[in-house]
Amino acid sequence: MTLDLLIELEPVVAANLDRHLDAAKEWMPHEYVPWGEGRDFVAEPWALEQSQLSSAARTAFEVNLLTEDNLPSYHFEIASRFGRDGAWGTWVHQWTAEEGRHAMCMRDYLLVTRAVDPTQLERDRMAQMRTGYNARAKTPIEVLAYVSFQELATRIAHRNTGRFTNVPAAERLLARVAADENLHMIFYRDLVQAALQISPDETVQAIASEAMGFEMPGTGIRDFGRRAVEIAKAGIYDLRIHHDEVLFPLLRSWKFFELEGLNDAAEQARDQLAAFLTGLETMAATFDAKRERALAASH
Repeated sequence: MTLDLLIELEPVVAANLDRHLDAAKEWMPHEYVPWGEGRDFVAEPWALEQSQLSSAARTAFEVNLLTEDNLPSYHFEIASRFGRDGAWGTWVHQWTAEEGRHAMCMRDYLLVTRAVDPTQLERDRMAQMRTGYNARAKTPIEVLAYVSFQELATRIAHRNTGRFTNVPAAERLLARVAADENLHMIFYRDLVQAALQISPDETVQAIASEAMGFEMPGTGIRDFGRRAVEIAKAGIYDLRIHHDEVLFPLLRSWKFFELEGLNDAAEQARDQLAAFLTGLETMAATFDAKRERALAASH
């Protein structure tokens, strides 16, 4: 069924690829880096006070970069599922080429502006890439559902991080990266929409599974749990954002809870996701209230 679905989706991939290429704007990573601020790290070692960024902004920027660093693993995962031939293969390589510039310019910006410890950043990059990213036994349609959620989450994380820095050059850079992620999300979102028309039962189950088991691909980063809490406390990316701005917009776009004629397994998956979303809303509300109390107590 999954192989047949990939074959049936090929014309949709081709059409969406053409649309993507029309919409994508060429941009040059080097134009987003203030090179004139660069100084020799050997002659002048890095010190924390050199950074313009707050602790939370620095943490979010680093996590976003280290997530982007694992591109070789991400390319392997999608190429393994979608293949290297035809429209699928063309998309895989186009996506990889566009994603490749993200880590490039983000790292250049952080190093030139002395925003982070360059030695620790490189050690974290090495550790992250040695660990890699493993999608395990995901089927192609599960990968499509996952990357729809992930691209939107990444877009929001980059955009919010940029705003939170309060540094115009950093915000401009991350807004540009986020614009790429938005086009990638649209591509995957619309493929899932087409899959719902071709094989609704399989696709509904894939969407439910990926929404309930979702983890950002940067989960393996050193001290990820602590860093994620710091990012959430700052309001850059938290449960409320994930619930309101990632899961629900995509489910609404797919008319996920309005689909009719599903088999028992798909209906059960949809019911499970509905219950999961209710629980996630409760957790988000609890976290929001706790953060508000902490903020009030600090003033």
